[in-house]
Amino acid sequence: MVRRRINNFNLRQIADSGQCFRMVMLDDAHARLVAFGRALDITDNVDGPFDFSCTEEEYESVWSDYFDLDEDYAGFISSIDPEDGFLTRAAEHGSGIRILRQEPFETLISFIISQRKNIPAIQSSVEKLCRTCGEKIGDEIYAFPKPSDIAMLSSAELEGCSLGYRAPYVREAARRVSSGEISLEALMDLSDDKLFDELMSFYGVGRKIANCVMLFAYHRIGAFPVDVWIQRIEDEYYGGRFPVEKYKGYAGVLQQYLFFYGRTLK
Repeated sequence: MVRRRINNFNLRQIADSGQCFRMVMLDDAHARLVAFGRALDITDNVDGPFDFSCTEEEYESVWSDYFDLDEDYAGFISSIDPEDGFLTRAAEHGSGIRILRQEPFETLISFIISQRKNIPAIQSSVEKLCRTCGEKIGDEIYAFPKPSDIAMLSSAELEGCSLGYRAPYVREAARRVSSGEISLEALMDLSDDKLFDELMSFYGVGRKIANCVMLFAYHRIGAFPVDVWIQRIEDEYYGGRFPVEKYKGYAGVLQQYLFFYGRTLK
């Protein structure tokens, strides 16, 4: 076990932020995350340190980077225009959110699945996919499948994961990656514009999904995904467009505060 005190880190806020779909709250103080073929339990000791169910080496080599723990999120919050009352309230409400550094293939497939689904439905479909062809790594815990495992699924097996019209999108993305036609890891070295174009080349991927994958897998924190929640906020509070240029290079962090807060106002 590893114990750490961490500022701007809230388990429930991260689990409910819509970034990843395999981090769930077991109760008010315990979360379980499955990522990189590993399962991690995290305990919030309430006004105290957090406990991570891993070794010191695993914490430093995997989870510290995954949760972006070396970044100063208080600095992002302090940069907010004090005259922007809505964004100020949003950042206060979601100040424990951090931008996760997720595995690109899992993030791509998960956000392809996410189209026109709410978060519980996305979580359910992703979990079904993992149970269908992912490796079992614990008691009823399954890793996210490899590209080749998804590519070999039959139409019936994909339909069993409640993918609906997204099934061919998922299969084609898995085929492209498993065949070596495209290397998601190699995209790490591309500029933002070229990375966006490569992600848009996937069947079924539009601007919103491409920006989500850029933000949550490639840590391009200047990316600003616009979904129905963000569009509503832009229309109601920002005259149709959030001023991303005011927060150039990290507007995606603020997008998460807006998204998380906006969903509480529905």
